Amino acid sequence: MEIVLATQNRDKIKEIREILKGIPVKLITFDEHSRELCVEEDGKTLEENAIKKAEVWMKETEKPALADDSGLEVDYLNGAPGVYSSRFAGENVNYADNNVKLLKMMEGVPEEKRTARFRCIAALIFPDGGKELFEGTIEGIIINAPRGESGFGYDPIFLIPEYNKTFAELGDEIKNKISHRAMAFSKFRKYLEIYLNKG
Repeated sequence: MEIVLATQNRDKIKEIREILKGIPVKLITFDEHSRELCVEEDGKTLEENAIKKAEVWMKETEKPALADDSGLEVDYLNGAPGVYSSRFAGENVNYADNNVKLLKMMEGVPEEKRTARFRCIAALIFPDGGKELFEGTIEGIIINAPRGESGFGYDPIFLIPEYNKTFAELGDEIKNKISHRAMAFSKFRKYLEIYLNKG
């Protein structure tokens, strides 16, 4: 069985491959498909964006497609940046730009009001119209300045209280076991095992 990973974000591809290591299916990326697809993420929710990306890639490849959309929800900012997490500081920005904007908006906010969570929705769309959704969430705190060198996105400013470290300090091995994306894709893995056993 082949499943298309419906993303062109190389950091995300690397992370998903690591989380799904050992599953008995072939994961195809845009490199192997030799075609880039620009999908406008204009959904109002993470679910809408994940489904849209998976549907576009499924139609293009005529294979089951797996996409995710993730967002950082900061309580003090009423859930922002949320669905706009990747382009919080504008279009064509880098990870650091988004972090700088968020930290500026959080200046002077006390620690007890800096609670946040990462949410991930993964969508699996089949050519026959079948659809499955998987969700993962992890709670944390937005710190005052970036810490750590690994990971990507908001990882350097998202602290996990149980470890007293940011995602960027924890390193990929631990992050890929406890993160929002790890939780969502672990649910996908369990679903896939059942699906294949029905086979």
